[in-house]
Amino acid sequence: MLIKIFIFFILIISSLEAKIIENCKWNNREGIPCITVNKTPNTSVYSSDGVSKQIITKQDIINSGALDVNDVLNMVPGLDLKQNGQRGQLTSLFMRGTNSNHTLVLLNGIAINDQSTTQGLHNFGQDFVQTIQQIEIYKGANGAHFGPSAIGGAINFITDIDYQNNFSISGFDENNKSFDGNYTIITSNDWHINFKGSETQSKTGSARHGGKEEDGTKNTQLNLNIVKWIKDDLKFRSILYSRETKSDYDGSASAESGYVADDNMYAFQTGFDRISKNLEDSLTFHYNNYDRTYENGGYYDEYYSESVVARGERKITTARKFSFGFGSEYKYDWAHFTDDGSWSQPSTKGFVHNLAVFGNTGIKFSENTILSLYGRVDDHKTTDVNSTYKINLKKLINKFEFGLTHSTGLRNPSLYELYGNNGRTDSYKHVANPNAKPEKSNTNEFFTRYNFSDNIFIQTTAYRSSIKDALLYDSSFNGGSGYTNTAQDLKQDGLETAFALKGEDQTIYLFNTISSSKKKDGSHQLNRPDLTYGANYTKKFVTDLIGPFNLNFNYKHYGKVFDFDPGETKVDSTDLMNLSLSKEINSSLWSINITNLLDEGYVRPVGYNQDKRQIRVNYRIVY
Repeated sequence: MLIKIFIFFILIISSLEAKIIENCKWNNREGIPCITVNKTPNTSVYSSDGVSKQIITKQDIINSGALDVNDVLNMVPGLDLKQNGQRGQLTSLFMRGTNSNHTLVLLNGIAINDQSTTQGLHNFGQDFVQTIQQIEIYKGANGAHFGPSAIGGAINFITDIDYQNNFSISGFDENNKSFDGNYTIITSNDWHINFKGSETQSKTGSARHGGKEEDGTKNTQLNLNIVKWIKDDLKFRSILYSRETKSDYDGSASAESGYVADDNMYAFQTGFDRISKNLEDSLTFHYNNYDRTYENGGYYDEYYSESVVARGERKITTARKFSFGFGSEYKYDWAHFTDDGSWSQPSTKGFVHNLAVFGNTGIKFSENTILSLYGRVDDHKTTDVNSTYKINLKKLINKFEFGLTHSTGLRNPSLYELYGNNGRTDSYKHVANPNAKPEKSNTNEFFTRYNFSDNIFIQTTAYRSSIKDALLYDSSFNGGSGYTNTAQDLKQDGLETAFALKGEDQTIYLFNTISSSKKKDGSHQLNRPDLTYGANYTKKFVTDLIGPFNLNFNYKHYGKVFDFDPGETKVDSTDLMNLSLSKEINSSLWSINITNLLDEGYVRPVGYNQDKRQIRVNYRIVY
């Protein structure tokens, strides 16, 4: 098997004479600060038009005053977050009404979902944004691009080089502060070396509603990016990324002490990119591990997982109206879990592997019509061979454009679902299911957009998806409790509408989402509101008193939502507003960031407090 993979990668990067390209147009060859250009996997020149993604740049993050990923994603339509308390607490994301483990999380395009978590979901409460260069959001089933678990969509964190050397510090008291720095050098022999680092501390109150003590979190990130142009058409790249998030949490409102989570994540990536007029090659090797420890009143639960990935891809444009691409990916995951305290005896360990091949084509019938086809086949250790595909048609008629997409997705069971606590005999037995089948989805989307001008548009996306063989927790499974493919198929329907106006000194973005997420029997999926709407507004003011300054305003209304405590109940709606004012003085930026502007005290989900109004001062200097 490994020999076949090696031969395939050699073919992927086999020699073709490439034309010299213009240096400044390929990923900041000259060290010029600009927006990161990242290619979506399994696309080519024309088929890339069939991919819908939202890009949040480093400058967007700076303008918003965001500290962690939740600050950024909370304001994105179609994304709903559930955080068990304030900053640093467990956070689940529901994209377009799908489950929290239906969003695939990636680092520079490589999947990093922690296989040791209960259902393979990603804890967004551990991620902070200071060393992240860009965030990409892909809504809808994207299994043909990224692989298993992208049923609801994907979130891609980009850790590219930042060529703007800077240092930032912010906070409002000694327990709530953050600092970060970025430094890039270009050596005489053309090595581009970038260092990033940050530390954030937060402590505002008890995570549990009714609790008395203050629960805090501390996040530390380190990031090293290295790029070297071996030839004008060949680039070497490598990254080291690490983060540690230590958070206090509570067993209950009456059991608050002795509960600490220490979440560590490390990643290493290296590879080569080659580009010419009609050809692009990429080869990537990736390793990451998670090392999580939870102290439960003097006992320790440990979760550890590792992943190794190798991926090669080629993109070709053979004619003026035709492009295609193909590639392969191999992923190996292993993990072990030890529950010394909460389950009174050790758990178990296991491994899985997955080999995938994928391909795409884009056909440009005319300047206004493009058909894109994508496919991927995954051969998994326990679920055998499964395929996903995506078909997109995009057409432009004068100022009106529309798109039709049909896509499929799948989620293979995580290591925990396959092997976690298998063979237990005590009253807390949590039986795994090594015979679990993959979840599979079908999604249809219809997209329309009308461009009133180059700076004004209105767009709407209607979607409908269904998930079969949902792998859910069953308290009666196999005489104990565990995970089984239920007969409860899941379905999601939604309508997303947005209006945008971009002027010379201001931008207005209004959005509205109506959605429904239910089980086959008609019962509601929890923590997913039926209605959200909001606005993002930026403006540059010029005054006689203080000169120019910038305003950034975000508003989002979360509608009523079903929750569980322990019976199903409906939680009231919430209105969140954030405001940031910033001013440049020489080479520095001063800003005031106000979160939860209305000082709304709300409990969501049931039993967990969220932060009230906070006012932070930030200083950023570029050197």
